[in-house]
Amino acid sequence: MTPDYPDNAGNGQGGAAGNGTPLAAVARRIKKLENELKEAREALNRTGSGKQKKQWEFTPQSSEEEESWLTTYLDVMTLLLVMLVVMLAFAGNGVVDAIRERTGTNLPSGAGFLPADPGLSPLGLMARTDADAPDPLEGLPLDQLGKDIDVIVNEQTVSFRINSEILFSSGQADLSLEGLSVLKQLIKVLQASKHEITVAGHTDSVPIRSVRFPSNWELSGSRAGSVVRYLEANGIASNRLRAVGYADTKPIAENSSAEGRASNRRVELILETPKPDATTSGSSNPGGTTN
Repeated sequence: MTPDYPDNAGNGQGGAAGNGTPLAAVARRIKKLENELKEAREALNRTGSGKQKKQWEFTPQSSEEEESWLTTYLDVMTLLLVMLVVMLAFAGNGVVDAIRERTGTNLPSGAGFLPADPGLSPLGLMARTDADAPDPLEGLPLDQLGKDIDVIVNEQTVSFRINSEILFSSGQADLSLEGLSVLKQLIKVLQASKHEITVAGHTDSVPIRSVRFPSNWELSGSRAGSVVRYLEANGIASNRLRAVGYADTKPIAENSSAEGRASNRRVELILETPKPDATTSGSSNPGGTTN
């Protein structure tokens, strides 16, 4: 940097006075720099104090922010009040008696807390949903059935199982007197229901070869048809009846023993709950021989 010299730097008088020498110019330059440095420091101090003041500056909150804690407090108090009411409801009339003893106040005789309605609880709603499902046993006088009829209850069906030896003679499809007496016990039960009735005939695995029944298919179907005709003759609507012969295709016991074969020779009357998408008439036959 070139030092600033006065105009009379070359003047002899100025040189004699010492004002035009290079040393004096340097001194003036140093003094100027010191002044500039001082001014910069003062400006820096002013800037720093402003930031510090801004950091500690307090901004007043709005009234909504100041009252937000009050909303939370009210929510908690409301929840506690609800819990207290529920506890008092469970306590029942005992709370009323306690109030009478402590306060000496004669409350009205009818004062108290209403009992909880089980229908409003989740378990009550589930129970009502289950109750909406049709019960195939509802309204059926099952106590009038004798010991010769076994009742089998499934999810949507009720089956009345009768051994074929009670209903028919061996190798025959005509109802015996004992069989007529057993079926008579079922008439009132079937009349009390509006379900469709499937009469299914079953045999054991021993083949039959006769002029009337060439196989177990004809025998099982004819036995089911005999039962259907008896039910129809005794007041059961024909559009509720269906006869099916399964031969030996659906055993419930092993055919290797005499007891098992006797169990498989049976007739079942099945009460079927109609499905929402099923029609009551014109349904297809699931299998077997139909009379």
